[in-house]
Amino acid sequence: MQCFKPGEDRAKRVKSERFKPFTYDELVARDKANLDITWLRDPSLDDVDSLPAPEVLAAEIIEDLQAALSEFAAIAETLEQAKADRQTV
Repeated sequence: MQCFKPGEDRAKRVKSERFKPFTYDELVARDKANLDITWLRDPSLDDVDSLPAPEVLAAEIIEDLQAALSEFAAIAETLEQAKADRQTV
């Protein structure tokens, strides 16, 4: 999207139909404004001693990625089969 221009300096962004910058004062003046994002924190990550070892985390990430890749491969196969079935009709 051109309105966000990732990688560019945010100060260079230009107001448009899809993008409007707001000042801090404008945001906090809104009803029920809350810029506190501490609720995003995962309390289970507070105790560093209870975190899994890096090699365990890496193995879990690899497992998740391989499972996702298998699912995408199955979807691609289904789509290819559906395309082939439409062409033979």
